[in-house]
Amino acid sequence: MKLRDLFFIILLIVMACSCQSNPKRDKEKISILRYDIAQSEYIKFNSFSSLQKLNMEYPLLTKILVEDVLELGLISDDVYSLKLRSYFSDSTLLQLTTDVEEYFTTLDETEEKLSSAFIILRDLLPWIKVPTIYTQISAFNESVIVSDTIMGISLDKYMGQDYPLYERFYSRQQLHTMEKNRIPVDCIISFLVSLSPPKFDHNSTLLDIMVQMGKIYYLAQTALQMKSAGDCIAYSSANNEWCNEHEKDIWAYINEENHLESKDFNVVYNYIEPTQRTKILNQEVEPLLGVWVGIQIANAYISNNPDADISSFLLERDSQKILKESGYMQEEI
Repeated sequence: MKLRDLFFIILLIVMACSCQSNPKRDKEKISILRYDIAQSEYIKFNSFSSLQKLNMEYPLLTKILVEDVLELGLISDDVYSLKLRSYFSDSTLLQLTTDVEEYFTTLDETEEKLSSAFIILRDLLPWIKVPTIYTQISAFNESVIVSDTIMGISLDKYMGQDYPLYERFYSRQQLHTMEKNRIPVDCIISFLVSLSPPKFDHNSTLLDIMVQMGKIYYLAQTALQMKSAGDCIAYSSANNEWCNEHEKDIWAYINEENHLESKDFNVVYNYIEPTQRTKILNQEVEPLLGVWVGIQIANAYISNNPDADISSFLLERDSQKILKESGYMQEEI
């Protein structure tokens, strides 16, 4: 055999090996179940085969939709299917069902982003189990729902801020988070919240909730490889820039007003509620300013503790400990 021929064979072998898929990446690749399509088929055509698919192929998903999301009664009720079709017989919801089907012809980009994000999360939190992810039409109810093993995405909540049917139901502040590109963000945040839910009760201080939400959003930002905290929260570039420029002033104000240890619902609500704009330093800031600050604390903690165990970090409930060990703005207090 000539040397040139041998080299050519070796080159082909190397190319073939390089083109083989990565087993780990293939295993982690997420394929989203399009339950919404089966749901749409039954709603629009009342076909027996579609109903069979809902009952036989997706019994758990149908149970969650009927009992938990739409609250139409028990799935064991023989007439649940009639209630489901009747619920969606409203002209607005029928139009919504058709629009979702036409708008979401593919979820390839969402699948890619979620696959990549869960690979990173599995590296950070090796004990987590990636849920089965599916889509549904929730009639403007929950955006993302998470249980022990599954995650449901309500596609009708991500039709874009200019979608005409939203005008009657949502504020301008809510609309900018209802874009298709927010699906991976909401999914990862909801998943992390399910692992370590923030406690919203009369004993929770603003710092408690701020730090816990900050950790969750920080890990979501990391998993999704987003450039800034503002991107993760869906801040406008102008608002994000203002927060960065006035970070020290924001922190000083929160401390001067003794808000960190406040358990007052109105105070906490002002910083944490997703639809509540915050008035601070003579500037009206977009919602979730408390979460934005929480992300900065979480980022400072990881920077100050590069060998920190991420699982312990996420599950730690002592917000004062996290703040102290982060070293965040300590010279400003």
